[in-house]
Amino acid sequence: MKNTGMIRSLDTLYRIVIPKEIRITMNLEVGDPIEFLWNDEGNFIALQRYVGTSCKLCDAIEHLTYFKGKLLCANCITELKGNIGVTTIPVPKIKEPRQKRKRLYHSTEDLIEKLRKLVQEHPNAKQSEYGKWLGVSQGRISQLIKLL
Repeated sequence: MKNTGMIRSLDTLYRIVIPKEIRITMNLEVGDPIEFLWNDEGNFIALQRYVGTSCKLCDAIEHLTYFKGKLLCANCITELKGNIGVTTIPVPKIKEPRQKRKRLYHSTEDLIEKLRKLVQEHPNAKQSEYGKWLGVSQGRISQLIKLL
């Protein structure tokens, strides 16, 4: 048990409000049945969701059997045993390893000469366009312009 530190007072009709954090944690909705438990000494009260006598998986109330403390119906047990309705998961295709492209390294002098020609041919182009034409980044073009 966990002490939440939340304290609620009884109203005039002896009701309490379950805090929102606990409702969310216990997945409680409006209209869900709640079971009250207390110890023999009468000084401890506990709340739990009322499960009743129905199948844990499909809520059927006939042909129930306990399995690890949970009630399951005969239909659900046979489905679980026979894997009925289970679809096979397709195996993903094995991808061929990507071939790494060798990076072309251009000397700074060659790039400066090519950039000088491009600037003469296209004086109003953007640095990113020069980069696409030369196969380098815009940042590298900026560095080369400083060296011009």
